[in-house]
Amino acid sequence: MSSSTSSSQPDPQRDGVKEPTHLGLRIDDAWHSVQTNVAIKRGHVETIIPYTGYGSASWIRVLARVVLADPAEMAPIKGGEVLKTIKEGIRGWRNFTSAPVRYAKVTVEIDGETHEVTADRGGIVDARIDAQLAPGWHTIKLRSADDILVESPVRVIESGTTFGVVSDIDDTVMVTALPRPFLAAWNTFVLDEHARAATPGMAVLLERITQETPGAPVLYLSTGAWNVAPALTRFLSRNLYPAGPKLLTDWGPTRDRWFRSGPEHKRSSLKRLAAEFPEIKWLLIGDNGQHDEEIYADFAENYPQNVRAVAIRQLTMGEAVLAGGRSKTKASARTPNIPWVYAPDGAGMSAQLADLGIIDHSFQEPAD
Repeated sequence: MSSSTSSSQPDPQRDGVKEPTHLGLRIDDAWHSVQTNVAIKRGHVETIIPYTGYGSASWIRVLARVVLADPAEMAPIKGGEVLKTIKEGIRGWRNFTSAPVRYAKVTVEIDGETHEVTADRGGIVDARIDAQLAPGWHTIKLRSADDILVESPVRVIESGTTFGVVSDIDDTVMVTALPRPFLAAWNTFVLDEHARAATPGMAVLLERITQETPGAPVLYLSTGAWNVAPALTRFLSRNLYPAGPKLLTDWGPTRDRWFRSGPEHKRSSLKRLAAEFPEIKWLLIGDNGQHDEEIYADFAENYPQNVRAVAIRQLTMGEAVLAGGRSKTKASARTPNIPWVYAPDGAGMSAQLADLGIIDHSFQEPAD
């Protein structure tokens, strides 16, 4: 078994690390204990929810979540097993209340070689593993401590790639009609993804980019929780968005605060992409709600060599109210050497990006 770079979260049982005990963590620990005890009494086993990973010619980033699940809710598929709640598209409170397995051990099989990685205290596996794979899509296998096997897709980005897309999700590629403070809870507990609406023209814009630049990766960056990743994947696929990794976050408390910061998650994810792919210039797509403009402007100021352009979807008055308002300043003024475009939909963005020479004017949209 090969060694690997695993999740950075220490294992208290393994390393003798004493967990901080602020109130948020104590509440989280108590809830986790209840979840775990109930799951064990019901005979649940460790299983893995795989997420789309990505990498280069020399490494891949493996993303997954380990939870306790009822064996009766698993259905066999080619190459392993998958939770029936995921396979059949069911979504809601059951995905949220599945007990995560803290510091779980997961065996990763990549092209015949195995590696052991460790989840964090939220059951999230986020591991960078040395691997030599050809550019394109690959399937790796993940095995839990209870011998549940799943398959996970990985996009390997070709060396020398110089252009890619990072896109926000809520209010950018999908339209929401709910106040932001309630959005995450509604998405998690109630709403089936079939009730969400795709933003007009955005799928065509992203598909146009992937057709014109076949090697360009598309990544989706959101402050959403990892437990909604399978539903987001189904939504994007059903609405013909290009497949790509989703960089989400965990709702749980950290060592120094009750809740993780969504904007900080986006900033750290962009910074990581700049370090991992220093040759790529990203087209950053977001909306003019509370944060995207500021986050993208900060990144463009600090990493101008990694930004090709910024495209901002202009929210309607109603959408802006639900999103908590619009950005109050034109962040584009801070980066005069980087193109910014503003439009209410993908068609408007597409036309302006074509005028800038970032995409081809001659592209023909598919017939209805």
